[in-house]
Amino acid sequence: MPLAAADWPVARSVEQIATNLLTVRQRIARACARAGRDPQSVRLLPVSKTVDEARIRMAVAAGCHELGENKVQEAQRKAESMADLGVRWSVIGHLQTNKARHVARFASEFQALDSLRVAEALQQRLLLEDRTLDVFVQVNTSAEPSKYGLEPGAVDAFVQQLPMFDRLRVRGLMTLAIFTPEVERVRACFVRLRTLRDQLQRSAPTGIDLSELSMGMSGDFEVAIEEGATVVRVGQAIFGARATPDSAYWPTRGGAA
Repeated sequence: MPLAAADWPVARSVEQIATNLLTVRQRIARACARAGRDPQSVRLLPVSKTVDEARIRMAVAAGCHELGENKVQEAQRKAESMADLGVRWSVIGHLQTNKARHVARFASEFQALDSLRVAEALQQRLLLEDRTLDVFVQVNTSAEPSKYGLEPGAVDAFVQQLPMFDRLRVRGLMTLAIFTPEVERVRACFVRLRTLRDQLQRSAPTGIDLSELSMGMSGDFEVAIEEGATVVRVGQAIFGARATPDSAYWPTRGGAA
């Protein structure tokens, strides 16, 4: 299984995307078998960042009915132009408070909640839109200063304050593992998130659901599944390699989203 950059060919037809989806689902099934898990316990979230509208429409025809995007403005543009498709959109990248209004308007899920300021901004906008939003709390399990997400030791206090935001439906935790070919260093990030979740479930406030673990991408989702992932975010293994580097879509602290 690849744990570093791979040369995924670009899928340019419904058939190619469908084939890639089948391959990813087979990989999910094999990882679940190794872990003694039911493949139905893992949700595949196809990530369509940088993918154009024509290929997204192909993906929907191939069976993708929910899609993840990192950049809010790109996600909103796609959601508006493809409203006819009935896609469930998930924002999985860092969010600035001044863009919360956009997420509140179109997204069904937000996977990068890591500050009370963002929670408050989303709450206010969701009230105006009369909507609710599924959210995951992002945790920095790799201890990399460049990455967003709460430090593991700060998550409990953060979670204790989330009941005040009744428009946010907390579903679990999310992380980005360290990018390295060293399997055990990657695995350690996933183990850290699962262990933290198990600890937090014992003290989580009423109504706060921490059952979900969003972890694992194209190069490492099998390891994530072995360690308990319930959501895997897969882009390049479905759509093919991106021309735009990941650094443009997973901004470091201080970067724009």
